[in-house]
Amino acid sequence: MSNTPMAASPLTRAVLEIDEYASGLGWDQPARLFALVDTARLRAQEPGLAAQLGLEDEQETSGLTPIEQDEIPTGKPLDEFLGTIAWPDAVTGCALTVERLMLPPSAEAQVPEGLDEAALTKWVARHPERQEVRMTVAVLRDGTRDSAVRLREKDTPTEVLTGKDLVPGLSEALAATFED
Repeated sequence: MSNTPMAASPLTRAVLEIDEYASGLGWDQPARLFALVDTARLRAQEPGLAAQLGLEDEQETSGLTPIEQDEIPTGKPLDEFLGTIAWPDAVTGCALTVERLMLPPSAEAQVPEGLDEAALTKWVARHPERQEVRMTVAVLRDGTRDSAVRLREKDTPTEVLTGKDLVPGLSEALAATFED
């Protein structure tokens, strides 16, 4: 994709490609799940699918191709849904993009005690320091991780924060989809 640095690792490039794709869809979108497959292997084993995805002329030999999966059910908590996933061997990794409200660390001391999940969600939604973010998190079978976080108020490709430990809980949940 146009804003993806070529010097980045294949996983970082895949995360940024998914982030850019999600950005093009706009905000207030449902969570999206992606399988990550080895691009060279995909071209060799599935040339028809590779052509359909526009990969037949790609020169890169060490890339990952994100393939969006079916819609995530809205009536089921995300962690429960992720617990039902099992990937075939051809899938090298997976990624998820999801929007959430976040508070700065300074707001943690303000959280009232004893709130259940629904009440906490409402409290965060009303907090004046809340930030809307889109998180894209990816993991590989070997445990490699990467993520991108984009703030709604700074919604430009140059303002996307990347790093392997930005969303550790979601990284753990995605890694668990590869466990036997």
